[in-house]
Amino acid sequence: MRFPEIVGSTSQISIPTRYGAAAATVYRPPTPTANTPVYVNIHGGGFVVGHPEQDDPWCRYLAANADVFVVNTSYVLAPGHRFPAAPQQIYDIVCWVAGPGRDWDGTRVCIGGQSAGGSLAAAASRLAHENKGPDIALQVLHYAPLDLVTPTGDKLSSVGSRAIMKPWMGAIFDTAYVPDRKQRSDRLASPAWGDNARGLAGIAPALIITAEYDRLRDEARRYADALADVAALAEYHEVPGVDHGYNIMSDDVESTRQTYARITDHVIRATG
Repeated sequence: MRFPEIVGSTSQISIPTRYGAAAATVYRPPTPTANTPVYVNIHGGGFVVGHPEQDDPWCRYLAANADVFVVNTSYVLAPGHRFPAAPQQIYDIVCWVAGPGRDWDGTRVCIGGQSAGGSLAAAASRLAHENKGPDIALQVLHYAPLDLVTPTGDKLSSVGSRAIMKPWMGAIFDTAYVPDRKQRSDRLASPAWGDNARGLAGIAPALIITAEYDRLRDEARRYADALADVAALAEYHEVPGVDHGYNIMSDDVESTRQTYARITDHVIRATG
């Protein structure tokens, strides 16, 4: 999904954080004003791979269709920077984006990501909740890993060995990101594990999107149920007939378009 019809207007910025400057691309909406909302996008890659440019089509689509600024940010990667560096840095980035004097309205911020980016969006939303700010209008968790305690091989998929997420992949990513197994139960690494999702009344409302064949589907469902119990679930949606990374690694154009439209509608309502 390249969306060649959406040219887009971008600029490069550098965002100060406790782990150094984070490079980011800003996507401008068609009719920007000082009151235009902003969406912080966090790329996936198992907390190890850094390719924010893979989300370029999605960021252009969202900026054009939701009429929001999109800040597509990089972040520190494992194993060079282990947990909790990445979630702490993403929280710093959200704080900066929500600050005064930007090109957008920092009081209307959404945050989201797919795969590892969704996990980091959940962690930053948790930190914002615990630290009483900044206010986040919506968190978008798109096929996110939300339970690093359970080994990937113990997470079932209806397509079995044909699932995109292989047990060895999860083992490599999790070991690089959180080598200390005791830390994997931390609320910022595994928000869907155990009692980590309790007591979250008031956290940013979440749009949680999963894929039918994804090994990570069940943990996302558990997290959605827990957030629904405290009225913090905007929607849980399972995309039928697809697996992890379907919008990037498959040619399922229709499912991708429908999901992008769904997220866009939620962003518009949350910031309206």
